[in-house]
Amino acid sequence: MTIPFSFPLPVAACVVGLVLAGTGAGQGAGPKPPNIVFILADDLGIMDVNQYAIRLGGRKKESLFYETPHIDRLVNQGVAFSQAYANQLCSPTRAAIMTGRIASRLGVTTATPRTPTYYNQGLPVPAGFSPHDAFRHQDRIQRTLAWGNAHTNTAISPKLPTLPKVLAGHDSAFIGKWHLGGHGAEGRQPRDHGFRELAYFDAGGSPYFKWRPLWNQKKLPYPKMPQKQSEMGKAGPATGKPYLTDDLTVQAVTYLKERARTPDQPFFLYFCHFAVHTPLQAKAAEIARFRKKPQLGNGGHDNATYAAMVKSLDDSVGAIMATLRETGLADNTVVVFTSDNGGVEYTHPAATDNAPFKGGKACLFEGGVRVPLVYYQPGRFDQSAWCDAVVDCTDFLPTLAELTHNPIPGNIDGKSTVPALKHPAASQPDRTLYWHYPFNVIVKHPDNGLPLTPHSAIRVGNDKLIWDWHGKLELYDMANDPFEKKDLAPGNPELTQRLFKQLKAWLKANVEPRYFPRLNRHYMPKEEKREAFRNLWHDRK
Repeated sequence: MTIPFSFPLPVAACVVGLVLAGTGAGQGAGPKPPNIVFILADDLGIMDVNQYAIRLGGRKKESLFYETPHIDRLVNQGVAFSQAYANQLCSPTRAAIMTGRIASRLGVTTATPRTPTYYNQGLPVPAGFSPHDAFRHQDRIQRTLAWGNAHTNTAISPKLPTLPKVLAGHDSAFIGKWHLGGHGAEGRQPRDHGFRELAYFDAGGSPYFKWRPLWNQKKLPYPKMPQKQSEMGKAGPATGKPYLTDDLTVQAVTYLKERARTPDQPFFLYFCHFAVHTPLQAKAAEIARFRKKPQLGNGGHDNATYAAMVKSLDDSVGAIMATLRETGLADNTVVVFTSDNGGVEYTHPAATDNAPFKGGKACLFEGGVRVPLVYYQPGRFDQSAWCDAVVDCTDFLPTLAELTHNPIPGNIDGKSTVPALKHPAASQPDRTLYWHYPFNVIVKHPDNGLPLTPHSAIRVGNDKLIWDWHGKLELYDMANDPFEKKDLAPGNPELTQRLFKQLKAWLKANVEPRYFPRLNRHYMPKEEKREAFRNLWHDRK
């Protein structure tokens, strides 16, 4: 489904000023609010988009294995961010996008498969807990660990000012991966937040072939769930496309054409692909073609199935952009493209390789949390502009609110990136970012090759501190060492401790106790293969 598209030429500078005027003034002020098409890829690494591989990784165009011409065109004709951050896993990022809040403040600390919660087990909810807290979630790690896993919240409340409510005047439509609804819990699905549900599935992954029976399944996954049927999803009308990425794209295109016939109301299409999440499944002809490419293996990119999945994702972006142009919607539509976390390196064989960035999905190193991000609208943003400002997944809500002339809610963590969009080359204020991942996982640490232990992190300006709860602090200079090759902590104890104290203070003030790791009373230090355990959380120094 390769559909080429082109962008209109930029309009006069005075129009840019008009369109960017009027922030937080309500729907009645200023020009008509723009439409929004937000495309969220799943597990797409920062080095998986060719223009990012060239710009940030120093790769040569002719050596690249993946094919991303449509996403590259967005990068080349919009504002692309070189330091855009997500969380280490999908559900926390999705929660942050929807609410503008750091996900661990909401208790969304990891992404779960279908897992027991107080709600779906029909159990009494302990005081201070959420019904949708998962009370048992752990990987099969064959050794004792110093910390036991925390709890995690599997659903966000529709009582929060989430994106469809902030964009109150827009027709909001959702399509694709939800994974914020407690795995089919009643009252926590896209429609409960104000979306029109085109097609969705409330899970971390989906088969790419023959998925419809699974999405339309209404049988309760747990017999004690206090609802009549499962709300896991709906497949939407048949499109004749046997491959999931293509099917969802057709449904999204159908929605855009419908909106073009009713232009008076602006719209917000939140298109959350399952691509390129596991299972790694792609169209056979594309897999065969990639296996024959001479660039196979360059940059560690040697998985032909994954490459074919990336191409289908890119074709989807092309189809969306072609539809916007052909229907006349393009000029007044802001397109956002990004990913929910870094690329997956832990599958066998590996899906992708994020090098020269360190680590991948589930890590708090840059390969796990730095993602591609581009904003595009003809005539509104500079053509082919790279922006080095530090931005975060919590920033989408206030940014889209400002771009559509809506009030920005209070009690959020995100900052509007409109100043950076207006002046991409200008210096922006320093940012402070926080991450919290209180789980032991089978994903291997890029340094010691052992399963990851709980991690938290902070970035203040260019200084980034990563705290491995097993007892190690690492400090990196993002301006001079974005690939995290040199740990500066041993030579900078004062800065290291200052950032660590700031991180611990923020965690204690903002994260509820059940979302912290718990000491394992069965831990056996003599069997430890890591460095000796140090309990820095309870250290009063």
